Amino acid sequence: MAEDAATEAEGEIALSSPQEDENKEGASGAPAWMATFADLVTLLMCFFVLLFAMSTTQQETYKELVKSLRSALGAQAVPESGTREGLTMHAVPSEEPSENQQIDELGGMIEKEMEEIVSEVRELVLFNKLGGEVSVTKTEDGVVITMSDLLLFSQGGTTLSAKGHDILEKVASVLSKLAYHVKIKGHTDSSPISSSYFPSNWELSSARASMVVRLLVKNGVPPQYISAEGYAHYHPVATNDTTKGRGLNRRVEIVYERDSIARQFADMGVGE
Repeated sequence: MAEDAATEAEGEIALSSPQEDENKEGASGAPAWMATFADLVTLLMCFFVLLFAMSTTQQETYKELVKSLRSALGAQAVPESGTREGLTMHAVPSEEPSENQQIDELGGMIEKEMEEIVSEVRELVLFNKLGGEVSVTKTEDGVVITMSDLLLFSQGGTTLSAKGHDILEKVASVLSKLAYHVKIKGHTDSSPISSSYFPSNWELSSARASMVVRLLVKNGVPPQYISAEGYAHYHPVATNDTTKGRGLNRRVEIVYERDSIARQFADMGVGE
């Protein structure tokens, strides 16, 4: 009996040994899915590290861009990183503008003012159909409004024609709104003149300029902002050898000099 019981016990042990060994091996090692999970976590970590590195680079790039824009625009109103459209931005106090920035600002204002003068006079010329008789140009020195003496005066005289009188009144309506010094310049051709009234072209050109000044002042142009100058035939714009050229040289110019506009802005404290 004892031997039979021992034999049965050995058989049970022999039958159960392979399964128990397998369970023991499984209990001592990690599950198979753990390796896949570990790989996934590692990949996610690398992905977020990459995103962080890219965002840091973009932020530094943005800061450099903002710095460059502030330098170019001379302003401190460029929004910082992280602001959204629609948020109220408070202006950051800027540093005192440099002398070069003040000069550039003043120059831009002068250019704009000169362009507005040109625009208003051209509108006047177009509205009154004065093309060919009145012209306006913007030069490096300022704004020049040119009128033919044939439009304003009789040949060799200083009496304003009816048409010239009417045109100068319309021009005065524009000039009276401008608080800048304006020069009225009289020019003649090279044909000599000698009379009891005008011994030379100097007197003729000066008298014509003075006549225009008086009419402009009468129609609202402040007298302290206007002067008359005669240049005779020494500043021609065309040849004096042809009839057409001499007609172009006989003219009256209304000149707003760039320097006078700049001085007026300086007196008002603009650009400081």
